[in-house]
Amino acid sequence: MPIHWYPGHMNKASHEMKSVLKDVDLIIELLDARLPFSSQNPTIKELSTTKPCIKVLSKSDLADPALTRDWQVHFEQEESVKTLATNLDIKHKAESVLHLCQKLSPKTLRSTRTMIAMITGIPNVGKSTLINALAGRKVAKTGNEPAITKGQQRIKINEEVTLLDTPGILWPKIHNENSGYRLAISGAIKDTAMNVEDVAFYLSGYLLKQYPESVNQLLDTKTLPNDDLALLEALGRKRGCLRRGGQVDLEKVSSVLVNEFRTGKLGRISLETPSMIPAEEAQVEQLKEEKQRRDELRKAKRKKK
Repeated sequence: MPIHWYPGHMNKASHEMKSVLKDVDLIIELLDARLPFSSQNPTIKELSTTKPCIKVLSKSDLADPALTRDWQVHFEQEESVKTLATNLDIKHKAESVLHLCQKLSPKTLRSTRTMIAMITGIPNVGKSTLINALAGRKVAKTGNEPAITKGQQRIKINEEVTLLDTPGILWPKIHNENSGYRLAISGAIKDTAMNVEDVAFYLSGYLLKQYPESVNQLLDTKTLPNDDLALLEALGRKRGCLRRGGQVDLEKVSSVLVNEFRTGKLGRISLETPSMIPAEEAQVEQLKEEKQRRDELRKAKRKKK
């Protein structure tokens, strides 16, 4: 599923991140606790195999707590990875992040120079809020819109740690269609980049399958709708999202459902589990192989001509 929102500064930031990574001692990656896999930057994953990493699961107060713990266990299977679950009011966890930085830093580094910790994350995941909490002052802009930070900046936290801040970046192509929808649902992608009805249909289907009790509470009923369209139509009638003649305004009710997910009004919901990912990755690889075969057939046909 193509995403048609990839600002030029993101492309520039991605290249800059790769160029400075060799000088970085540790990576602090903010993930959305509701979609920890989909909010991972594949560039960081590929380039940071030799770097210790702290994965901060932000917005955990909006996520399913049991699944957040599952994700922490999953990530910490790697020896060089530590995790920390927090919400956007992260001031009380700032010391924990610094403690993990010191714990993961090489012993030879601690007595010789200041550690450089690169902090990264997708747009709208709370990176600037964390930086301000770590610094104890406002040094980074915060906001609800994706792509607030536009360039790198170095921030001295104390004599032991200097943060290298990077813009919130996505990647130009998301191969996993499910990840694209999850990123859109969370608000990491600007709302104008995708059709809100498509996003709401995906969310509706997921809620019916994984969180039926939340659907019952949302609609104040004991009978589940038959499918995603029925859910949206029932919610539209309940919220008065109607056109003339009593027809449900799908665009309006879709916005309502997505916004209520983002604000936590639907309850503590996570959009993916560790057990879901292997099958999705296998499907992505299969699609890539099929595309490669099609491309090779087209090339062979052109040569014959």
